[in-house]
Amino acid sequence: MSYYYSGIVAGLAAIVVVFVVKGVAGRFESKKKKKYHPIGGTIFHLLYNFRRVHHYLTDLTRKNTTFRILYLDNVEIYTSDPANIEYFLKTNFANYGKGSFHHDVLEGLLGDGIFTVDGERWKHQRKMSSYEFSTRNLREFSSGVFKNNAAKLAHIVSQSASSNQIIEIQDLFMKSSMDSVFKVVLGVDLESMSGTNEGSQFSKAFDEASEMTSYRYVDITWPIKKFLNMGSEATLKKCMKIVDGFVYKVIESKNAQKQDLQGGRGDILSRFLEMKEADAKYLKDIILSFIIAGKDTTASTLSWFFYMMCKHPHIQEKIVEEVRVLAKLNEHSGIDDIAQSITEEALDKMQFLHAALSETLRLYPAVPADGKMCFADDTFPDGFSVKKGNLVSYVPYSMGRMKSLWGEDAEEFRPERWIDDNGVFKQESSFKFTAFQAGPRICLGKEFAYRQMKVFASVLLSAFSFKLADECKPVNYRTMLTLQIDGGLHLRAVLRNKHEETTHKHLH
Repeated sequence: MSYYYSGIVAGLAAIVVVFVVKGVAGRFESKKKKKYHPIGGTIFHLLYNFRRVHHYLTDLTRKNTTFRILYLDNVEIYTSDPANIEYFLKTNFANYGKGSFHHDVLEGLLGDGIFTVDGERWKHQRKMSSYEFSTRNLREFSSGVFKNNAAKLAHIVSQSASSNQIIEIQDLFMKSSMDSVFKVVLGVDLESMSGTNEGSQFSKAFDEASEMTSYRYVDITWPIKKFLNMGSEATLKKCMKIVDGFVYKVIESKNAQKQDLQGGRGDILSRFLEMKEADAKYLKDIILSFIIAGKDTTASTLSWFFYMMCKHPHIQEKIVEEVRVLAKLNEHSGIDDIAQSITEEALDKMQFLHAALSETLRLYPAVPADGKMCFADDTFPDGFSVKKGNLVSYVPYSMGRMKSLWGEDAEEFRPERWIDDNGVFKQESSFKFTAFQAGPRICLGKEFAYRQMKVFASVLLSAFSFKLADECKPVNYRTMLTLQIDGGLHLRAVLRNKHEETTHKHLH
């Protein structure tokens, strides 16, 4: 990846400037008699550690819970202190937003969607989206979609299990969650699990665009590359042509069917069109925000969850037992029977599964770091100052590994930490467990995400037992906007119901 190294070469020439800025900043700070958080590193350290950036930030967090990273013309404050996080995500919410920096970085992929804007534009999208997510119609429609796609995925896994083939499950989760989010958001059967060319093309382009967008955060030369249409920016532009073209085509198609939409369609796009939200670019930006929120997050979390299930087989079996009891399954239940038995009532009672998914998100948050911009000079609860224009980020990945927050066993996978003495799931403060953000911008799709993940986990674990294909192969993340497993997750699945295996062989 030449674009990865070009940023280092371009940046080294300017490294002296950083230390000049640092010296000037230090003298200026002492004059004002304000205290600022300790310096952890520079933009060049982030660039050098790009492939392991979350490890790097966690190492810095162990030295200082809140620290600064120096850029050439700005400073980013990284904090894992719940008091500071509550302050800028909730208490003084108005003073911290996406700002011009985050908007410019994310705009190439997400346009003016809900994750890139502030003020009235954000409020309008939040209000519309909040209303849609609260409708019973959408809840029922999405549950049917989740169960249907979980069963489809299980049948694909069944074919591999019967022939003792290794499966790459992250790719299957990505395709399946893409199919689910397309059906729920756009009302379209993408059928990417079935290998349709259009679905695969969209998915690949979307993933690559996400990686290029993430790279903008550490590549100070990206505006020049964009202007010259070269390197990572040329790749981003090419990918977005595919992504935008596909979504515009769907919007156009739905607009043409507008007269047929008067039947309370379940998907979100149809309902937005009913509400006369007809500007194509506006709809496209909202839709892409929903896709990145609904596809990447659940698929990557499920991948890490299954990785944990393989590393802790006793927990895998404990979840299977819980699902079987609550869904009233027996040892002869086939895939379709299992999917139909996962009712809303059964899902609500699956406390240990809920805990295991939360524990996965604690250690492997779908969005490992998230940032805002400070709009006016301020002081954090810890007594340190923040300047107007400074970037401020909280770091869920580092927070999940902090002993001061989670105890001495912070780095261990232990779902029991989420269960009280009565066997009931206990909530943690959203400023300590920040996987779904917190405050006014807290994730609208949190309950949807849990429901989708619980449906998929219930169906797959009830139908199969899973093991890593190679116990010795290291599993690492790929640095993107979301925390995906680099190179995928390769597993072996064994059917639990031997009757199902016999039937499958007979049919094929």
